[in-house]
Amino acid sequence: MPGVRLSREERYVIERYIRFDRPLREAARLLGRPASTVCREVARNGGREGYGAWKAHWITGGRARRPKPLKLVATQGLAGEVKPGLRRCWSPEQIAGRLRLEHPDDPYWWVSHETIYKSLYLQGRGGLDKELRDALRTGRARRRSRDRVRTGYRSVKDMVMISERPHEVEDRAVPGHWEGDLLIGTNRGSSQIGVLVEMTSRFVMLVHLPESRKAETVRDATARKIGQLPKALTRTLTWDQGHEIAEHARFTVDTGVEVFFCDPHSPWQKKAPSRTPTVFSANTSPEEPTTRSYTKPTSTSSPTNSTNDHAKPTTTRHPPRSSTGSSSQ
Repeated sequence: MPGVRLSREERYVIERYIRFDRPLREAARLLGRPASTVCREVARNGGREGYGAWKAHWITGGRARRPKPLKLVATQGLAGEVKPGLRRCWSPEQIAGRLRLEHPDDPYWWVSHETIYKSLYLQGRGGLDKELRDALRTGRARRRSRDRVRTGYRSVKDMVMISERPHEVEDRAVPGHWEGDLLIGTNRGSSQIGVLVEMTSRFVMLVHLPESRKAETVRDATARKIGQLPKALTRTLTWDQGHEIAEHARFTVDTGVEVFFCDPHSPWQKKAPSRTPTVFSANTSPEEPTTRSYTKPTSTSSPTNSTNDHAKPTTTRHPPRSSTGSSSQ
């Protein structure tokens, strides 16, 4: 099978083809392997004159062992050439390039700058003294990934933090204050949907995001959804520091809703404290979200819902809030 190492039996087949002076392409066709794989196998293990299946299998097993000794550990003479360059504050790239210039025909003295870095950062078996790390221009004791952009916690520009949010949000007395979030599907993140929850009534609106979760897409979709509400119900919006809300300034201009941000790694701050320990359920009714209605727990079943025929009576102290569109007749 391509992509898997050659087995011992396959190497014995290659050895027989070489012994009878048959083309290696025929052996590759019989084994179902690319011809280049068989040719490299023979070339790196003695060629047609010195190839042996048992010896090739043993040598290949030794090459596959990990971790391999670093080149600066196995060749002390090369390490002795690298150390003076580091003490002169040369970069590993400069040292590797200088060794190539000084020894253009001798691969023994060639070394990659990555090998030098690895030898510096691996303590105990790196091949270079850890004191030489101080000679690096970066001054770092550990490597840092180059593909990771470190912009700090505040990656969204011009954020207004939650500490500046109006105090009326805390007691949920005035409707129109919303908390928002982005839900991402488990199918490799290929699906997403926005969720907006009104803090007073717990009225929920879903923001349709079928294409992407880019900041421009989230901004436009959220603005259209907020625009469907009365002006009195659009006061503020609280979000975490996700990149999907990076267009918050444009969103505020389009809708007049000011956006506030939670502290780093504190998305729970979006939820204002409840005034009472009442258990709330999400209200997704399309009617006016400001009205409240409660249903008294009872053991009788509702005539509009056949799934509760065998339900037990509710004994909670504070009954859950029901949807405004499903009140008892």
